[in-house]
Amino acid sequence: MTADVSIILPVHNAGAWLDECLQSVLDQQFTGGLELSVFLDACTDKSSEIIESWKPRLEAAGMAVVIDGHNDKLPKGIGYAKNRAILQSHGAFLCFLDADDVMDCHRIEMQLAATADRPFTITGCQFNRLPAGSTERYTKWANSISQEQLMTQIYTAHGPTVIMPTWFCSRETFNRVGAFDEIGKGMPEDLLFFLDHLRLGGKVIRVDQCLLMYRYHLTSATHSVSQETMWDIRMKALEERVLSQWDSFTIWNAGKQGRRFYRSLGEQNQKKVSW
Repeated sequence: MTADVSIILPVHNAGAWLDECLQSVLDQQFTGGLELSVFLDACTDKSSEIIESWKPRLEAAGMAVVIDGHNDKLPKGIGYAKNRAILQSHGAFLCFLDADDVMDCHRIEMQLAATADRPFTITGCQFNRLPAGSTERYTKWANSISQEQLMTQIYTAHGPTVIMPTWFCSRETFNRVGAFDEIGKGMPEDLLFFLDHLRLGGKVIRVDQCLLMYRYHLTSATHSVSQETMWDIRMKALEERVLSQWDSFTIWNAGKQGRRFYRSLGEQNQKKVSW
């Protein structure tokens, strides 16, 4: 069967969660061609064995399964693993999934329906967190901002306004941006890709239904990214895409954040500040 949608699954020592994750792949209520593309990034646990044990079940359900990886001593990072999983995949559309997360059985059919007629678009969805109540304020914000705010709040959000494990896009959209950053640990490859997508004129939408269980734990790659790194990336994007178009502007927040904002500006944009 030709793959319409490739599920992109980077894996690094995810043995504790893979059974539940892969069961959600098997449970997809999608009648088109599905492919699971797995890249194992220096796994030292039972992840490889678990993936291999699921392969016959997934293939028996009509799904193509592609598995590759490396056994170097150190992982090469989530951006590298995603890029490799995409390169070895064949679907016209890409559905991103973290190995510790669980999809609703209607995720692929609903996100494909929302994306198919929208060129150069990243489609997200609402999500819940496990354990329940973890990052409650962030989850409520991300699930409730309007479709318009998905575009207007990109400089105030901690990361992309639609979280990476919910991303769904065409292969054409991915190829237009190019690839994820491969610097590795400590670099938010999803935010960098998201901002490049928007810089090139891309759009972002969200299916307003909860289609993913997004797991929270201290070993998540998210915790390796510092607040300072996120701030610097957002400031650079703001200066390039917005402030460069303005002759002058005022910083209304005169407190600690306002002073930090001013100090973070380049010299040319500091001169534009009207006091």
